[in-house]
Amino acid sequence: MVYRMLAVNIDGTLLHSNGRLHKVTREAVEYVHQKGVYVTLVTSRNFASAKKVAKGLKVKPLLVAHQGAYVGTPDKPILLKRISEEVTLELVKMLEASSSQIRLYHEKYMVGNRVNLPENLIGRSTFSKNEPYFYSHQYVDVLSETLESHPAAPPKIDVVCDRAKVAEDLMAAIEGMYHEVDTVKIQENKFSVVPAGISKWNGIAYLAEYLGIRKNEIAVIGDAEDDIEMIERAGLGVAMGNAPAKVKEAAAWATRTNDQLGVAYTLKEVFRKQQNIEPAAETSKIMLKK
Repeated sequence: MVYRMLAVNIDGTLLHSNGRLHKVTREAVEYVHQKGVYVTLVTSRNFASAKKVAKGLKVKPLLVAHQGAYVGTPDKPILLKRISEEVTLELVKMLEASSSQIRLYHEKYMVGNRVNLPENLIGRSTFSKNEPYFYSHQYVDVLSETLESHPAAPPKIDVVCDRAKVAEDLMAAIEGMYHEVDTVKIQENKFSVVPAGISKWNGIAYLAEYLGIRKNEIAVIGDAEDDIEMIERAGLGVAMGNAPAKVKEAAAWATRTNDQLGVAYTLKEVFRKQQNIEPAAETSKIMLKK
């Protein structure tokens, strides 16, 4: 089978556990790109953070960010869906009653509420000390009050709860009350709220259709539960060695871990015998395809 698109998750897949991109992985991605394959980074990260990772590659990849709400190049979206200002405000008011941490992600900024959750629950921030210069982010005491004076329509809302049961109950409540949005479980105590119909796989499928690529011509690599759909539905779905058992069960096969250069190993195995195909269009030209 000839694969014309490669879609790779970022955290836990492309990057090592320390958040760094290994030189061997970077070279393997370039090797695939030189064969004429479209390289796409797929992530639950916000657009600005995904764009920063993309800059670390030798090639200029396509992006499916914000859990699939942003689809396009690092410079311009082909598809961008948002949660309406009205629904965003209603959701935030409901979430504030649970004392959870709420983060609203826009392409140009992030705004969240200040809560006293343990650091191990909130997790390591994706922001470095230099990022505020190109991606504004702030925390406020009462997020709903900020939204009443400065309405926002974000592509994605992240919610971190103090207990898994609280996250489960909130997801069920949101799904039952709002048809405009979907919830995506990220970890036991963390979930995202995205516009209805948004997912990593749907973002990949939209991009593939835009480029005239069939779904069976897509190879994907992932490690998380929210990668299962794309692993199951692509032409080739590969799970990382560090992925949970249910992710590996959904895959055609499991490769090495991210710290064992699993992506680089997989790309060499899958693409070494594939002949070069028509060169993939540069990202600057993709917007002109239609």
